[in-house]
Amino acid sequence: MIVLSDVERSYKTGHEQTFVLRRINLTIQPGEFVTVMGPSGAGKSSLLNTLALLDDGWSGEYLLDGEAVHTMSRKQRADVARRKIGMVFQSYHLLDDLTVAENIDLPLSYKNMPRSERQALVADALDRFGIVGKKDLYPSQLSGGQQQVVGIARAVIHNPSLLLADEPTGNLHSAQAAEIMRLFQTLNAAGTTILQVSHSDANAAYGARVIEMRDGWITEDRKINDAAPSARAGAYAA
Repeated sequence: MIVLSDVERSYKTGHEQTFVLRRINLTIQPGEFVTVMGPSGAGKSSLLNTLALLDDGWSGEYLLDGEAVHTMSRKQRADVARRKIGMVFQSYHLLDDLTVAENIDLPLSYKNMPRSERQALVADALDRFGIVGKKDLYPSQLSGGQQQVVGIARAVIHNPSLLLADEPTGNLHSAQAAEIMRLFQTLNAAGTTILQVSHSDANAAYGARVIEMRDGWITEDRKINDAAPSARAGAYAA
């Protein structure tokens, strides 16, 4: 799914060059659930922005689902992102003046797709995520957990092969966070490759692999034991 070879990202500050990613070599297989962890300034967000194709300033090689992203133009990368990547943000990024159904429909509105087909997909998503009763509400009328569920539904409405999440439970209380992580677990079991940035050991326990970063480097890449994800999460919560 993902192969990074010698990927680096740096910024010029005066006469100095500051690296936020250093010689990143990383392979993520289809269907993996990976958590990236590390202190502030470790490079986690820079890595996520690179994978999401939100940042063009990196160097190195990036293969996404067999496509050589590093050889593409900005327009080609944007097309790949629309087709293959879903993004979940900590701050939800829902549009306040759109209803739940309209927010979920937003990614489909950029596609050349009949309205009836879009409506059918949105209806399926509302049912799948248990928010049919919220479809005509606005984000301000939802709890934080409900807003995040809508954000996830919007991120996966176009059936991306890769779901990227930036601190997806950072603004939620523990019960809401557990609900979101179980939802991620369900998506992963259905075949979606997931990479999340998180400070939470409890969140990491829902996946099967943890990548630690510090000062732009990958310092550790480890598998979590083979216990069932819910059992791993319970162990951390205990």
